[in-house]
Amino acid sequence: MVEVKQLSKRYGGKTVVDQVSLSIPPRKLTSLIGPNGAGKSTLLSMMSRLIPKDSGEVRIEGKEISQYRTEELAKKISILKQTNHISARLTVKELVSFGRFPYSRGRLTRQDKDYVREAIRYMELDDLQDRYIDELSGGQRQRAYIAMVLAQDTDYIFLDEPLNNLDMKHSVQMMKVLRNLVDQLGKTVVTVMHDINFASCYSDYIVALKNGRVMCEGTVSDIMNRQVLRGVYDLDVRIQTVENKRICVYF
Repeated sequence: MVEVKQLSKRYGGKTVVDQVSLSIPPRKLTSLIGPNGAGKSTLLSMMSRLIPKDSGEVRIEGKEISQYRTEELAKKISILKQTNHISARLTVKELVSFGRFPYSRGRLTRQDKDYVREAIRYMELDDLQDRYIDELSGGQRQRAYIAMVLAQDTDYIFLDEPLNNLDMKHSVQMMKVLRNLVDQLGKTVVTVMHDINFASCYSDYIVALKNGRVMCEGTVSDIMNRQVLRGVYDLDVRIQTVENKRICVYF
């Protein structure tokens, strides 16, 4: 389980995450939603120790993340940032192989290569595995980074806007992959989502943030509510049910 207690972060004179407390349910897909500037990405970065927290606690399986050694934490949590940039010229296969670094330290075993091969297959990148990352489209590159995260094979997977640069087909594919990681492999997945309807259709649990604070959290039925979403987004919306899924109509 991931537990967050009174977590805060300030930049200059602005508080971007304000005493946030929440518990991430294990072996579920949790989506962080909210308007731009709500603190979603900053919260996720502190939860994974990418950036330091100003105050509060983050506990992974009861242990504060500051007490984990770096290599130990890398076997517990994998994270995909919103923007990723690697200066070295790498092929897709080489990039995905980086996911095994916490285990291989750069010397891939047969088992490591199996994880890399399976992650590439899972993300339908077989035909692109020998292409250089800088030759790919934005969507292809995003899928390659996700494959790297999958190859890391951690119990906890944190993704900051994983649908960036993906078209409709690959967005659906991505969410099905995340759903399978939970349902078939028992992973705990936390993702920042801008598309409220993807969050509704694929999540088990939703946390809505605004102005650095948790406004509400709960199941899909708890959050996909006209009054709740109006308070989160300052926008009048309608909720319709399509094939037993709650869809937010906002245009």
